Amino acid sequence: MRTPALFIVAACAGVLVGCGDGANGPQAGPGNSPTTGVPPEVVCQWAKVAHVVDGDTIRVDFEIGAADVPVRYIGIDTPETVAPGQAVQPFGPEATARNTRLVSGKRICLERDISEQDQYRRLLRYVWLEDGRLVNQVLLEEGLAVVDTFPPDVKYVERFTAAQAVARGSQRGIWSPR
Repeated sequence: MRTPALFIVAACAGVLVGCGDGANGPQAGPGNSPTTGVPPEVVCQWAKVAHVVDGDTIRVDFEIGAADVPVRYIGIDTPETVAPGQAVQPFGPEATARNTRLVSGKRICLERDISEQDQYRRLLRYVWLEDGRLVNQVLLEEGLAVVDTFPPDVKYVERFTAAQAVARGSQRGIWSPR
């Protein structure tokens, strides 16, 4: 039997470790390890990247919990490379290659916004590297993604919009006059 959502929120409000459905790993709570550059207010689910699917989707193994879990980056969209029935889009291979260089085989912090999953049952997360870089933002800054938000998951929309404006103004990646 599922626990009512109200109970889960109340139970998780005071103690962040162990909240969630168990399949996605526990949350580490605010105050990340001083050995990482992840902002202390970010609540992490720590995982290792098992496979990069494309520019904005990965599969991860949680440090404690499930393995081979699909994760879709929140707030961005990269050109397609593996969408069924679609041709590879310009800058799709570059976005996938950059994402691979950024995260493949690495330990990452997955930050949830409001929604848990998308319609394809992928977890929706912001992806932080241990050095404190937000991968979603890096891809925008380099012109390999566009801002693509779906309320209520809009925590970093201003940050992402600013990063995209810089890339566009500098004619980087998809904004280049190719």
